Amino acid sequence: MKKQSRRTFLSTVATGTLASVFGPLRLLSASDRTKVKITDIKTMIFQGPKGRNYTLVKVESDADLFGIGEAYGSPGLGITNEIHGLKDLFIGQDPLQIERLYTGHSFATYRYTDGSAHAQQRAMSGIEMALWDLAGKILDVPTYKLLGGKFRDRVRLYDHHTPKDYNDKIACRDWAAAAKERANGITIHKLGVPRTTAAEDFGYDPSNRLLSSKGLSKLIEGYENVRDAIGWDHDLMIGCHWEFDLRTAIDVAKGLEAVKPLWLEDPLPVAYNEGWKRLSSMSPVPICTGENWMRQAESLPFIVNSAIDIVHLDLRNSGGFSESKRIADVADEYFMPTANHNTGSIVNGMATVHWASAIRDYLACETVYFEGGEADDVILHDGPLCKDGYVEIGDKPGLGIELNPDVVKANLLPGQEWWG
Repeated sequence: MKKQSRRTFLSTVATGTLASVFGPLRLLSASDRTKVKITDIKTMIFQGPKGRNYTLVKVESDADLFGIGEAYGSPGLGITNEIHGLKDLFIGQDPLQIERLYTGHSFATYRYTDGSAHAQQRAMSGIEMALWDLAGKILDVPTYKLLGGKFRDRVRLYDHHTPKDYNDKIACRDWAAAAKERANGITIHKLGVPRTTAAEDFGYDPSNRLLSSKGLSKLIEGYENVRDAIGWDHDLMIGCHWEFDLRTAIDVAKGLEAVKPLWLEDPLPVAYNEGWKRLSSMSPVPICTGENWMRQAESLPFIVNSAIDIVHLDLRNSGGFSESKRIADVADEYFMPTANHNTGSIVNGMATVHWASAIRDYLACETVYFEGGEADDVILHDGPLCKDGYVEIGDKPGLGIELNPDVVKANLLPGQEWWG
């Protein structure tokens, strides 16, 4: 295969922030594309402006092309060790054989995604995401086309923009006014679960999964204040953190009926049991979970038993693009829409909305960024990434994203090196 250095090539193409980045793809002939081999897998950890650490993954090839993805893990040391512990198995492999590489079938000796290898699913998810980016670049097409094509040209986002005090009507009105003026135009907001304190609530106990009568009443009153302030042009979600018992979750769900949130998320502990099915059957609002599922097998009891209403995947946990799409496709057979958990960097955010474009029955993708500023500038872009609450899906090869060296280098954790 005739090779040309990236630097030499970039000096010969037209200038432009993004136009030059993907130029080398067309150097590969049809026959060359079938001969590409993986040469290395690298990681790099940087810190975002909100104190989170992000682990990026790079799969390099002998075609002067590479793919990037993001793995789950903060501070990231554990996940990077797992990725580097696996990478020798990928060297010399065909990066287009994504299913074989993901399941470990091509290694003939061990599977890393069947639940028998601890939490290496997270490592495999990050590598798999980078493989899909590389595959699109090798074949000179956007990755969504390799997934079967896109159902939508843009994907809706939801944020965590919330009032300072849910039970203060003035604070709620101020928040609502600010939310409607935000430059990114996001119109779905996920609310947390503010709790009472021991000083104000004799029934407060931080160790149990209950809400006292006062705690429940105050919680629902706060959500009603938020709905009254924001109106019906904006949607609301209620995000729990697996904190209630079954009876309390039912009470919360029934109290939310007039607020009409898009969903009540993670009200019960993570693992499946019949309590989820009972909650879903009794709740007047949609029940949502799934961000901690690590493979399709963990999703099936929830889906086939109609124990939830909305599937909520994090690509960094659930197996990257392929495994997550299998979950979404099964959910679609049971008439359940899919949404995405995403507390990752802008890299995972852009990768996730790209994947979401290829999902038929899709709701929205979470974000803690897409607000402009340095967090968005981790990747090169022209203009705002989020407009009117949506991110448009581009047609650049692969996932269509390129890191901004200046921003990433400035935020690397001590001991980390730029992989450029």
